[in-house]
Amino acid sequence: MRTRRSVRTVRPARALAGLLLAAAVALTGCGAGGDSGDAPSQMKDAAAAPGEADGATADAKEGAGPAASGARPGAASSAGPKLPVDHVIRTATLTVQVKEVSKALGTARTATENAGGYIGDETTTRDVDSAEQTRVVLRVPVEKYDDVLTALQGTGTLLERTAKAQDVGDQVVDVDSRVASQRASVARVRALMDRAAKLTDVVALEGELSRREADLEALLARQASLKDRTSMATVTLTLTETPVKEAAEDEDPGFLDALAGGWHALLTTLRWIAVAVGAVLPFAVPALAILLAWRRLRRARRETRPGEPAED
Repeated sequence: MRTRRSVRTVRPARALAGLLLAAAVALTGCGAGGDSGDAPSQMKDAAAAPGEADGATADAKEGAGPAASGARPGAASSAGPKLPVDHVIRTATLTVQVKEVSKALGTARTATENAGGYIGDETTTRDVDSAEQTRVVLRVPVEKYDDVLTALQGTGTLLERTAKAQDVGDQVVDVDSRVASQRASVARVRALMDRAAKLTDVVALEGELSRREADLEALLARQASLKDRTSMATVTLTLTETPVKEAAEDEDPGFLDALAGGWHALLTTLRWIAVAVGAVLPFAVPALAILLAWRRLRRARRETRPGEPAED
C-alpha cells in the first residue's frame, strides 16, 4: 500500500516538470524567433549607416563652409560677379601737365620700379615755344595698377584719363585647351614614329610631326602673349610742361617789351633783305657782264666810223 502511494505522488511531479520544460522551450523559441525577425532590419541599418554617415559628413561640410571661409551666408548672393584678375587686360592713358618734365618723369620711374614694373617706349619732343613733352609707356603688375595710377596723377594737373578693362577669359580657356590637345597630338605622332618600320612611313610621319609642332609653337606663343598682357597692365603717360605765357597774358606791355619787339622786327627785316639779295645775286653777275660787253662792242663800232661824233 505504501509503494503505490509513492508512485502516485511521483507521477504528478514529473508531469509538472515536463510542462515547465515545454513552456521554457516554447519561450526560448519565441525569443529566438523575435531575434531572427529583427536581424534583417539590423543588417539594413548597418548597410545604411555608411550612407547616413556620408550624408551627415556632407551636411557638416556644407554647414561649416561659410563659417570656415569667414563669410556670412548672404555675402555670396549679395556680391556681384567679378572678372578673374588673370583673365583681364587693363590699359590706361594719362595726360598730366607739370612744371618740369624731367622731375615728373623721375617720379613716374620710381613709382613704376617700386611696383615691380618697368619702362617701355619713351619719346621726348619740344614744340615751337620750347615746351618739352614726353610720352612714355609703363608696364606694371595688375595688383599695383591702381596705386601706380594714383601716383602718376599726383605729379601735376591731370588733363585727361582713359582706362579700359578687356575680358579675355574665353580666349585664355580656348588657347589652354588647344595647347593641351596639340601636345597630345604631337605625342601620338611621336609614338607612331617609334613603331614605324618602313622608310616611307617615317618620312610621312616626320612631315606631319613638323606641321603639328609648328602649330603647337604658335599656340604657345599666343598663350604667352595672353599671359603677359593679363599679368602686366599697360599705362601710356604723357607729360607736358606748363606754358610760361599763360601767366603773363593779362599784363600790359612795357618799354622793354616794345624794345624787344622792335629789335625782333629789325632783325626780321634785315634777314629778309639778305635773303632777297642772295636770291638776286646769281642773276645780277651775268647781267652785269653782258651789259659791260655790250657797251664795249658799241664803242668799238663807233670808233670804226670817222664821220660820227665821239661820245663824251
